[in-house]
Amino acid sequence: MAYNYNQGPYAGQQQPGYGPQPGVYPPPPQGYPQGGYPQPGGYPSAPQPGFQPPPYGDPYGGANQGEAFPFNSNNAHDGYGGYDAEDPEVKGFDFSDQSIRRGFIRKVYSILMVQLAITMGFIALLCYEPKTKAFVHNTPSLFIVALVVMIVAMITLACCGEVRRKAPINYVMLFIFTIAEGFLLGVSASTYKQDAVLMAVGITTAVCLALTLFAFQTKYDFTMMGGVLLVAVIILLVFGIVAMFVHNKIVQLVYASLGALIFSIYLVYDTQLMMGGKHKYSISPEEYVFAALNLYLDIVNIFMYILAIIGHARD
Repeated sequence: MAYNYNQGPYAGQQQPGYGPQPGVYPPPPQGYPQGGYPQPGGYPSAPQPGFQPPPYGDPYGGANQGEAFPFNSNNAHDGYGGYDAEDPEVKGFDFSDQSIRRGFIRKVYSILMVQLAITMGFIALLCYEPKTKAFVHNTPSLFIVALVVMIVAMITLACCGEVRRKAPINYVMLFIFTIAEGFLLGVSASTYKQDAVLMAVGITTAVCLALTLFAFQTKYDFTMMGGVLLVAVIILLVFGIVAMFVHNKIVQLVYASLGALIFSIYLVYDTQLMMGGKHKYSISPEEYVFAALNLYLDIVNIFMYILAIIGHARD
């Protein structure tokens, strides 16, 4: 039944909220979006101040069922799937924290000092104890066994992340590696004269100390040179194989000098990886055994190449 606007107190006036034609009651809505909804101007494409979208409910039938989607008053800061990026249990430790990084550096250098002390003990024993030196030189099987143990322990620590991160197995494997490597280094150093070994130890100490201070103070980022250093080590390996068959003092000196230079840069590279902070790449504080292993190998290689330079120069 039509309503006549010409009757009643509002006769002849257009009523607010109804159709534009007076005298005819607007037809009932036939469903969204027909029947007068949305309002003139279109349904707003983005939430406006004071506007709330219609309660569609959670289309996935989850915990948000019956609430306005995608807004959730209870989980307003949750990300996709309810993941809270600020949850410390999800985000994990902040390894950029300076206190954590300083504790990590102290732990690495403490382990490194123990490794170097063990190594220097083997070098001193095999260089200054004639009976032990003679026994080792007359028993080549000890060298072979130590070499195999060293290779197995190094591959285990380098490739098995669970082993080098889990105490105490990581300390045990590192101790075994250090014993084997110290014995091999002592046997190799015992083939040189004692004063040459002492000179190599002094030069290595000075070089490593200077490079470590340089790595801590310099503004240059050496952590981006990983690929270049890998190529340099491969070239050095090929050069070393060639030098084995070329018995020339100049070739041996060049090879030893290149080796000392490359591993000196490696020492700076590994030191900055350990430091983290302003550098592009860094080692996780969980990898303290791996960081100590890297620094130890760098120092050992620098010492052997410097000793080779002194030995070939004297010959």
